[in-house]
This record gives sequence, C-alpha cells and structure tokens, in this order.
Amino acid sequence: MKKLIIVTAVIISIPFFVVEFFKVPEKKLKEIELKYLSNIMVRVKRSSGNVESVPLEEYVVGVVAGEMPVSFELEALKAQSVASRTYVMKRLGWNGEYDVVDTVSNQVYLDNNQLKEKWKDNYVSYINKVRQAVNETSMECLEYDGELIDAMFFSTSNGYTEDSGEFFSTSLPYLKSVDSSYDKEVSSVFQDSKNISLQEFYERLGLSYQSSLKITDVTRTNSHRVKFLKINGKEFSGKDVYYKLGLRSSDFEIELVGSNVVIQTKGYGHGVGMSQYGALGMAKKGYSYREILMHYYTGTTLVKK
Repeated sequence: MKKLIIVTAVIISIPFFVVEFFKVPEKKLKEIELKYLSNIMVRVKRSSGNVESVPLEEYVVGVVAGEMPVSFELEALKAQSVASRTYVMKRLGWNGEYDVVDTVSNQVYLDNNQLKEKWKDNYVSYINKVRQAVNETSMECLEYDGELIDAMFFSTSNGYTEDSGEFFSTSLPYLKSVDSSYDKEVSSVFQDSKNISLQEFYERLGLSYQSSLKITDVTRTNSHRVKFLKINGKEFSGKDVYYKLGLRSSDFEIELVGSNVVIQTKGYGHGVGMSQYGALGMAKKGYSYREILMHYYTGTTLVKK
C-alpha cells in the first residue's frame, strides 16, 4: 500500500515538474533591443530640475510605461506609442531650455531605473512588452494636412470624447467629439463620486457660505460635459468647476445631501483626443492600433518620420 501511495504521488507531481522545467525564469529572460532609426534626442526636464537628453524611442518607451498600464492589450500600447511620439515630436524645439517635462503637464516619463523600481521582478517581461509596442510602430507619427498633430490623450471618456474647442482655446479638425462607448466596459474609473463639505465647496469656488445650494442654468456640450452653470446665481464654466473642485471629469452632477455636497462624475480627464481605456476596449474587440488612431484622431494620416 505504501508503495502504491508513493507511485501515485509521483504521477500526480509529473505535470508540475514538466511545467516548471519549461518555464523561463524572469531573470533569464533577455531584454529585446530598441530600434534606433533616428538620432533625434528629446530634452526632458525632470522633476529634480535637471534636463536630460534622451533618445526619442527610449523616451517613448518611458512615456508609454508611465502613461498606460502595461497590462493593456498590445494594440492599445502601440496606439499610445504613436500618440506619445507624435506629441513630443510636435514640441521639439518649442522651448529654449527643454522640450517637455516628465509630468502630466506634458507626458509622464519614467526612466529605466524608475521602471525597475516600479516593476521589480517583472521588469524584463514588462519592458519587453512596451519595447515591442514601440518597435512595431518605430518612428510612426500622425499628421493632418502634412503637419504633425497635437496628439492629446486622456484616461477615460464618458462615452464620447470632447471637441478640443470646448475644453481648450482652439478647435482642431482632428480633435472632434467621437463615440467612445467601449470605456464603460473596461474602465474601473468610468464613474466616480466625490463628497466634500458645503463649507469647503464654497471656499474652493470663492463663494460666500450659505446653508443652501442652488444649481441652475446648466448647459452641456454635445458630449454631455458641463459647459456653463450657475451656482447660487454666479456663473461658472464646467472647466472651472472641474479644476477648482479637483473632479475627474467635467461631466458632473452636483447635489446637496445634508451638510455635504455629493458630486457624481463620468469619465476621467479632459476628454480630448484618444481615450486610453477606449483604446483598450477597441483592442479587446480586435481593432488594430491604426484603426484605434484613425477613430480618435479624425482625418489624420499615419506616417513614418
């Protein structure tokens, strides 16, 4: 009987040992190399204040890794690669000291040391996935009428992207409102609720305290984001309220509940350009990165620089 138990245990263990034998340990994975088809350098002003010159494609890797979760589908990562490359190419030489900063003021950029700290034991497999996305779109950018576009992007839509002229000062033909219904299916931040005290609500908006709250004359853009509204008789733009209250989106509803103000939002970010979670949703449905880019950036052309 003892012999039978041992034999049975060995048989049961065989699949485990076979799987473990053929598994490639993370530390033995080889990093894939970047394709350097250009000697273009990007001057990045780091949060420390230092300005570093970074090869373009290396910069794009650091931005894709900083701006989009590495768990996203490869086609979404490729779409982000093109958008981020176009964004920085548009800004080369704009500033005498540097081209971009490494924060959300431009694009979040993480260097290899930061990525190793962030990803730890998964660094090689993760960096390989991002480098694959960058390599497979090497030096590709978006143009409109022969000019590089301002390739804006953001996290999550409310179901539609926003016309650039509604949120920023300029209306651009390639940054028009388009359907982005995939976001709701894949984004954990599609809806949000924020509670703040009535006192803080008035302080942030620069209004005198009142025990009541009256929201009137709400107008919305075609994408359902708030354009203007009146709060206790004073007019605000939806954009002002979005910034002053630190909301996730300018698609919001405000309600007084007791002594607190409850604000419900849909979407995350300014809403202009490519929705990152929309890109993920499209990739999951089988769309290519080219199709994703053509959807979000109206009338643009994909070119190799």
